[in-house]
Amino acid sequence: MTAARTATPSTCRTINDRLALDLLIEHGPLTASQLKTLTGLSRPTVADLVERLGGAGLIHLAGEAGERQRGPNARLYGIVAERAYIAGLDVRAGGVEVAVADLAGRTAATGALTVAPDRDPALALADVLGLLDDTAARAGADTLHTFGVGAPGLIDPVSGNLHEAGFLPGWHTLLVAALRERGRVVLENESNLAAIAEHRLGAARGLDTFVLVWLGQGVGAGVMLDGRLRRGASGGSGELGFLPVPGTAHLPSHVDCSGGFHTLVSGAAIEEPAARHGFTGSAEECVRAAAEQADAGRDAGPAAALLDEIADRIVLGVAALAVILDPGCVVLGGETGRAGGAALADRVGARLADVSPLSTRVVAGAVPGNAILEGAVLTALDDARDDLFGGARR
Repeated sequence: MTAARTATPSTCRTINDRLALDLLIEHGPLTASQLKTLTGLSRPTVADLVERLGGAGLIHLAGEAGERQRGPNARLYGIVAERAYIAGLDVRAGGVEVAVADLAGRTAATGALTVAPDRDPALALADVLGLLDDTAARAGADTLHTFGVGAPGLIDPVSGNLHEAGFLPGWHTLLVAALRERGRVVLENESNLAAIAEHRLGAARGLDTFVLVWLGQGVGAGVMLDGRLRRGASGGSGELGFLPVPGTAHLPSHVDCSGGFHTLVSGAAIEEPAARHGFTGSAEECVRAAAEQADAGRDAGPAAALLDEIADRIVLGVAALAVILDPGCVVLGGETGRAGGAALADRVGARLADVSPLSTRVVAGAVPGNAILEGAVLTALDDARDDLFGGARR
């Protein structure tokens, strides 16, 4: 018989400290009495952890609760947000977006840079690192603790390295190596980061199981099952662009997704039917204009026809995910998915109900701004807090 294990006093302190720090992150400054209520800990235990966390430089006295309360019980304690800064990076083939945030999760500065396709990789790396340094300086960060990086392609689940596929610029791999010399790096596929952002901030809040379908210049999926992001045996879960579908001239190959789902729903693929229905501009602009017209009920003929044709294409990939994974909810993200809003999502949902025996809700992504960048910031914050706060997250 195996002897039962009991938590040591040190382990209990670590768990209590992490619980209190997470609550301060979630609610903002709290009094010791409020911490006692929220944690369920005794008053002496709360007093000890406040003293311990203050001595570690993780919390500070942030003021008093109000004019009616005075003395020790009214003191507000808050996270020392400047204790560490993190950076989120959305790394695309044509450039990068950066956001620097403090430990409380407040974005302090952002930046963006376009990188020409023929730019020498070493020079491109210098450009990107220069942008990162400038953004950190504007945020008031001397150093960056953790880098959350979203990139296209496969991330090896064992090594954590970016798979060196032929379609990625050479500076991508150089950037990851350079960042690892500067601090901690969490590298993740871009669709997975968008799924994390929708789970924490957007349309999938409160859901343990859902799939995000990324519809932009590229195509992919992020799979969340039972509250866990599923990356697959080789890190390739969600490579939806390679899915063989009807309506294309040929099948995709193991190195080229043309002929797969990508050929029907990528940004470039959407621009052709958009022009045919009288819409000009990027796929995002065309789909947004069609959705606005359809919602308003004005000139709905071409707008409805375009949205119907796009939905006919999208449902091919969504149906495959639905009948295999039974996610209950599919979030249409990316530039096209967001631009289509409810007008497009409802059409895809109606078509899905016709072909799938499973009940699956289809909704548009709801994360404001760049969901990949938001997901990169969230993963970097999680890593930095785990390193600095210790203990298991709630």
